[in-house]
Amino acid sequence: MKQWIEAARVRTLPLSISGILVGSFFAMSQSRFNWKIVILALTTTVGLQVLSNFANDYGDGVKGTDNADRVGPQRAIQSGAITPGAMRYAIFVTAFLTLVSAILLIYKAFGVKNFLYSLIFFVLGILAIASAIRYTVGKNPYGYRGLGDIFVFIFFGWVSTVGISFMILKELNPVLFLPATAIGFLSVAVLNLNNMRDEASDRKVGKNTLIVKNGGAWGKKYHQFLIIAAMVLFLAFAYWFDRQYDVNPHHFNIDNYFFVVFYLPLIFHLKRVRQNTEPRLLDPELKKVALSTFFISVVMALQLIFFFSDETLYLLSTLFE
Repeated sequence: MKQWIEAARVRTLPLSISGILVGSFFAMSQSRFNWKIVILALTTTVGLQVLSNFANDYGDGVKGTDNADRVGPQRAIQSGAITPGAMRYAIFVTAFLTLVSAILLIYKAFGVKNFLYSLIFFVLGILAIASAIRYTVGKNPYGYRGLGDIFVFIFFGWVSTVGISFMILKELNPVLFLPATAIGFLSVAVLNLNNMRDEASDRKVGKNTLIVKNGGAWGKKYHQFLIIAAMVLFLAFAYWFDRQYDVNPHHFNIDNYFFVVFYLPLIFHLKRVRQNTEPRLLDPELKKVALSTFFISVVMALQLIFFFSDETLYLLSTLFE
């Protein structure tokens, strides 16, 4: 069990649910909430993340990408703790359970009346599952062509945040793309750190990530853009929300910007990455970015619902009716 927990890479899970938190609590701030949809969205997202981690372990393991040259912690197949056959079975089971969770989520959100919405989200679910597997698995995985950033950005940024809000509200609010893009950028930043750490070993085995294609110096600039742009987008969303719903638009509500406290570890993180000359020292930074993203999302989500104290209390009192 310990080996499977390690293969699931639990430290990546808080990051994967950040978009769900912001999107669902945004819906609550609009006086709408459905706890069953939120729970199913969380199980689907976690399943997708675990599936991606299992598939990555399997794909890199059987291709020999995870070898003695790899800087990061040993993977399950690389160490021999889990056989390729067992991992294939785990990938199948996880994909099946994730698909079941996604179908239940779509049914709960749209029922049988909104067939078009159900069809769109079903296709998105299939694409997400297929993309999680195809990242490193198969003869021509897209992760070996520098396309992993796109998958992470779309599914753990836009689809996660905007998708859950749409499932609850049944309408699309364009402003939600601000935090969705920010979460997407920070999710990509974690992948970028991983790729910067593994640049030398990836180059040897032909895993052409963006870092391998463009070099470590470019990767640091790219990383700075991802982090700084995300911080700006979070602030832009908070400012919009503050101006949209404050009865006194000329009053600055500092309480709505408390999440910037968690910008501090990101600022120190940027300094460490910029000054880094030893790739293996980037490994602890992955957890820092993931947790910072999670805490920013949690605080922002709580600020969204407590902006309307009376309506929030009513919603909380009716969640389990």
